[in-house]
Amino acid sequence: MLIGRPADIRSSEITPEGIYVRRRAFLRLTGTALLAGAVGPALGATACAAEELESGHEIDQRAQEKLTPFEDVTTYNNFYEFGTDKGDPSKLAASFKPQPWTVRVDGMVANPADYALEDFVKPHRVEERVYRMRCVEAWSMVIPWNGIPLRDVLRRVEPASSARYVAFTTVLRPSELPGQRRPVLDWPYTEGLRLDEAMHPLTILSTGLYGKSLLNQNGAPLRLVVPWKYGFKGIKSIVRITLTDREPPTAWNKAAPGEYGFYANVNPTVDHPRWSQAKERRIGEFRRRDTLMFNGYGDQVASMYSAMDLRKHY
Repeated sequence: MLIGRPADIRSSEITPEGIYVRRRAFLRLTGTALLAGAVGPALGATACAAEELESGHEIDQRAQEKLTPFEDVTTYNNFYEFGTDKGDPSKLAASFKPQPWTVRVDGMVANPADYALEDFVKPHRVEERVYRMRCVEAWSMVIPWNGIPLRDVLRRVEPASSARYVAFTTVLRPSELPGQRRPVLDWPYTEGLRLDEAMHPLTILSTGLYGKSLLNQNGAPLRLVVPWKYGFKGIKSIVRITLTDREPPTAWNKAAPGEYGFYANVNPTVDHPRWSQAKERRIGEFRRRDTLMFNGYGDQVASMYSAMDLRKHY
């Protein structure tokens, strides 16, 4: 199903007014240009990422793509905690209470803690990033996110030198999340990244989109955004972040390991068993376009996987 926008509706009526006025600013945003400095080697940074941050990038052409309308971004969602239909999250999200909110950071860290959301976010600068997002079902969007670099949070808690992975857990509230009353997945939803992926400058914890706080259907109040991976890696409504030395189990990999791998890097040469990944359809458009390796972020992230067989480690 595609959500089209009637031709007689102006962009200013869909996009929040303040963001519409600042559209040119959003289009200038890039994943790396907003950041400065480099990640320390002990926390898994790549030399390539460090060089990009220190040298200063020219404007990234990805950011020149047309933004997906706010209405589509907030009504066409995969969030199985509400239901399996794309329209379920926006229809059923009103019952969910994202405030107050606590995030536990634990595991192999020097400073484990339970954070109230405001304390979790407050020490960090909330940045604006325009990212292309690609769903494993072969549709995509271009979304202006607000968020904090995940690496800033991890530096704050000081991962142990032996930590290799970061595990994430979604809230478990069947009374507010009707999808959790059905055994569609092994609840609560879990996800994970390698530590170097989590420390990469493109990886953010989003607190909003289009200049607004995250709506419930988009993963309020805190979700993961990793733009070179398929959308199911973007775990929503996070309540726990755990550092570990073992690859953590992830929800879709447990449910269907032959279809959903741990890495989930966007790769047009590795098809889903039930459909091709070579093409994608941008929400709001009818034409199909070529899928880009690493969703077009290969210059920034490919070096992390140079020694891996990406057909095996999909």
